[in-house]
Amino acid sequence: MGHSHHEGHTHGHIDPNAGDARVAFAIGLNLLLTVAQIIGGIFAGSLSLIADALHNLSDAVSLVIAFGARKIARRPADAQMTFGYGRIEAVAALVNYTTLIVVALYLFYEGVARIFQPSEVTGWIIVIIAGVALAIDLGTAALTYSMSKSSMNIRAAFLHNLADAMGSVAVIVAGTLIILYGWYWVDPLVTILIAAYILWHAVSELPGVMRLLMMGTPPDICAQEVVKAMCAQPGVTTVHDVHLWMMQEHENALEAHVVLAPQADAGEVRTHLHDMLNKKFGLTHSTLQMEEAGYLCPQANRQVGHA
Repeated sequence: MGHSHHEGHTHGHIDPNAGDARVAFAIGLNLLLTVAQIIGGIFAGSLSLIADALHNLSDAVSLVIAFGARKIARRPADAQMTFGYGRIEAVAALVNYTTLIVVALYLFYEGVARIFQPSEVTGWIIVIIAGVALAIDLGTAALTYSMSKSSMNIRAAFLHNLADAMGSVAVIVAGTLIILYGWYWVDPLVTILIAAYILWHAVSELPGVMRLLMMGTPPDICAQEVVKAMCAQPGVTTVHDVHLWMMQEHENALEAHVVLAPQADAGEVRTHLHDMLNKKFGLTHSTLQMEEAGYLCPQANRQVGHA
């Protein structure tokens, strides 16, 4: 059996310590903002402001989860986790998106209930606090934007903040309409719109996280194309019992049984296959079992990807 794990990653990562400092600072900002929004929402009687505060609290929680996951993900592989701890970031992303969905459904329910029983709110308090919230949300999003490009964990936290910034804009609009026209029904309507926006973001990002956790094939690699390329290599007769999956967000793996042509050199074929898989498909972690035509394993008739 042959195994290859090339260090071929080319993703541009921010220095871990610098990234941790950004996330920690963002957590502090969001916690302070949450307190301010809840107090302001109570005094103003605004459901949309309290809704924005709850979303901000979920932002802070998401950042705490993301921060912890980043720390754990950097641990080296050990006897308990032989592939390392990198997948914890996908678990953190799943927790954050699930939290977003729960928050969105709750806000939607409260918004609908308030439409049927509208209450008077103080528009100018809403506008002032939502304006401060918008500035902090945009600042927090800026702190995590560059890191979100290479981490679904940080991307989940970033989308929390981006959605909250959009929510703050909506709250400002609602407060302005209340000041100018006394349209108190706008407050719960904005709450519903915030909930719908949050829900859309969370649901659209979940499939990618689930694909990783379910050990699905990388979205940009076709398993049939990989098998075809392997079979085209000199010295290879057929390939079977192929498994292609995402080990971590930026690290894919493959294992397969390779049936050698007569007189083929197993070591030479294995080396060529490892190089081809790495260069053509970016498969940095490949495990190949070489077999002779007369000594096939019991799994020789299995189709691509079948366990």
